[in-house]
Amino acid sequence: MLFSTNRNWFWDPWEEFEQMRRGVWGDGARRSSEFPSVNTWVSSDDSVVTTEIPGVDPENIDISVTGRTVTLRGSRKADDIPEDLSFHRRERWSGDFSKAIELPFNIEAGKVSARFKDGVLYITLPRAEAEKPRKIEIKSS
Repeated sequence: MLFSTNRNWFWDPWEEFEQMRRGVWGDGARRSSEFPSVNTWVSSDDSVVTTEIPGVDPENIDISVTGRTVTLRGSRKADDIPEDLSFHRRERWSGDFSKAIELPFNIEAGKVSARFKDGVLYITLPRAEAEKPRKIEIKSS
């Protein structure tokens, strides 16, 4: 791409590279396998998944459960900038994301709960009753 500064024209290879990157990955979007990063804790009763997704409106987040897999989908709008400005640096992602997390047990889908606080999504995924360990009483004869 040709770039003009003080009436001098020069070719900017970094701008060319950035245009190719946007063509492959989209405008600031990340691959779904790497975003969002999650932490997962598992107990005998449930699992808790947390993810940091600041700037995402909770209305734009979809959580679905099938068997032992929870899937997060959502989107974040790109920053609106005036036409007379151009980015000097652009690291914040924008666009759609999707991530599937498989747990070591089936999830009781009807009892899943989620809350969003300070840009962090917390999802509690109860273990299906049939999957919970049961204490077996031993009878003496």
